[in-house]
Amino acid sequence: MNSVNFNINFGYLEGLCRGFKGGILKQTDYINLVQCEILEDLKLHLQSTDYGSFLANEPSPLSVSVIDDKLKEKLVIEFQHMRIHSVEPLSTFLDFITYGYMIDNIILLITGTLHQRDIRELIPKCHPLGSFEQMEAIHIANTPAELYNAVLVDTPLAPYFMDCISEQDLDEMNIEIIRNTLYKAYLEDFYKFCSTIGGSTTEVMCEALAFEADRRAFIITINSFGTELTKDDRAKLYPRCGKLHPDGLAKLAQADEYEQVKVVADYYGEYKPLFDGAGTGPGEKTLEDRFFEKEVKIMMSAFMQQFHFGVFYAYLKLKEQECRNIIWISECVAQKHKAKIDSYIPIF
Repeated sequence: MNSVNFNINFGYLEGLCRGFKGGILKQTDYINLVQCEILEDLKLHLQSTDYGSFLANEPSPLSVSVIDDKLKEKLVIEFQHMRIHSVEPLSTFLDFITYGYMIDNIILLITGTLHQRDIRELIPKCHPLGSFEQMEAIHIANTPAELYNAVLVDTPLAPYFMDCISEQDLDEMNIEIIRNTLYKAYLEDFYKFCSTIGGSTTEVMCEALAFEADRRAFIITINSFGTELTKDDRAKLYPRCGKLHPDGLAKLAQADEYEQVKVVADYYGEYKPLFDGAGTGPGEKTLEDRFFEKEVKIMMSAFMQQFHFGVFYAYLKLKEQECRNIIWISECVAQKHKAKIDSYIPIF
């Protein structure tokens, strides 16, 4: 896809996305946010940023859940604006981005139903980017086969669900297996789609998706220790579009403890520093935070090139991290517990 043709169809939206990215909070904004004493102070400072008056109509006292909802609402409005004005193949690319949220919503609803929660109570907790018409029917499914036939068969996730169909009852273990199986199929399909677009989009997106695939492989392995999940079943959950494929995944499949996972990471220059600096002690950053920091660097580097779709994916990921940062700071302020308020992931 050459730059002339790209600008005809996608130049406006790429420019718009880069403009949105320019509104991401800077380090000086975070310095001001962590000094807030109450949530009203936080609201006041956010008004001076690109967030503007997004909390203006909310009555006092503010709650963290309201801030979270409004952050999502603003992000969804921006994303939907770009999606509505897009043409192929960008529209399909943007649809692919929403499939991950769909998977999270499905798992949230299944888990809630399993714990006897009312579906009407669960729907508002779902991410709006992943909403679909059939969500409210999820509570009628007792097995993965029923879930597919009654709910998912008419959604874009239907092809990803083929490996999950069984007559076993849905329980905690099965639900996690379904989540990871869906994500595996989704990431591999998204990777394949990005590979066909060519140019900088393929270069940027394949790196981003390979990182996501490898991160999921590491986390799946670590979380499986001490559970009933067998090594063979665990290996089936690894996305095969990352840099760990095939040798690294084969070693992870045989790991029995965290140190063995760390040994696998040592073979890969981009992952070794993440494990070396991770820990749960005072002043140490968790492995999850280390992965978030790495993700931010990858997403920021996506904006160094032009004429590609990767900026839309990167912008959404950076805004997600910004929302996590704001919610973390809001929770610390609301609970008057500022000892770890600086444990956010800076973007700039």
